[in-house]
Amino acid sequence: MERVYRLVMSSPDRVGIVARVASFLAQYNGSILEANHHADLEQGWFFMRNEIKASSLPFSAGKLAEMFAPIAADLDMTFEVTDTDVKKRVVLMCSRDSHCLADILNRWHSGDLPCDIPCVISNHEDLRSLVEWHGIPFFHVPVDPSNKAPHFAEVERLVAEHKADALVLARYMQILPEALCSLLPNKIINIHHSFLPSFIGARPYHQAQERGVKLIGATCHYVTSDLDAGPIIDQDVVRISHRDTVEDMVRLGKDCEKTVLARGLRWHLEDRILVHGNKTVVFS
Repeated sequence: MERVYRLVMSSPDRVGIVARVASFLAQYNGSILEANHHADLEQGWFFMRNEIKASSLPFSAGKLAEMFAPIAADLDMTFEVTDTDVKKRVVLMCSRDSHCLADILNRWHSGDLPCDIPCVISNHEDLRSLVEWHGIPFFHVPVDPSNKAPHFAEVERLVAEHKADALVLARYMQILPEALCSLLPNKIINIHHSFLPSFIGARPYHQAQERGVKLIGATCHYVTSDLDAGPIIDQDVVRISHRDTVEDMVRLGKDCEKTVLARGLRWHLEDRILVHGNKTVVFS
């Protein structure tokens, strides 16, 4: 695969941003392989993502960031430069449900997800054999419902020890404390039922079936200290009818969950998601 530097940025909108960035890259013979941009007219904000052929530039990704910094400062811009040769380290967290975890591990094993998975953390032992078959360390960190602090302290230690760039909650059925959320802002990815908040709490598919819903689905989002209220990355739905049982809905819902989670993770790994406030711009 062609080595690429990604230059991702956002700033107050103004005339000339695209030209300024393109001129900077052209000055050093930078070859732009993909370019995306979006102007939010309501908020007056501009978003941009460029993929640059690494071999076309006479310097490293770090030097690119250093040389671009004065332009970013002049435009009041936040930006990030990443190198596709440096894979993000993604720690997975799970409980007992296997569908999301198994799907991510399969995509990773086949090379479809360009990341490293240094470990999987779980509050149950159920999925150990699945994880270890893939050659990935599995850490069982049990939870005492009456005192969850030791559990999250150990999770935080493991995340730091394995130098995680991102966390993925693959049906990890615990609510992360604010301290853990703040360690990786906009880098913790979760999945939940699109029913929320309409069918909050236990047995959401049973609630939905009792109401006779016609669409079910799933939402992939970044985790914040506000439960299930972080910036939305992706959503998907599937149509159902009165013929579908609760078991049918659970099966179809799981398909949505794993697909949306994998898609959201891939976009995150490819630096396609820009967060502004509690909204995202996704250059899919």
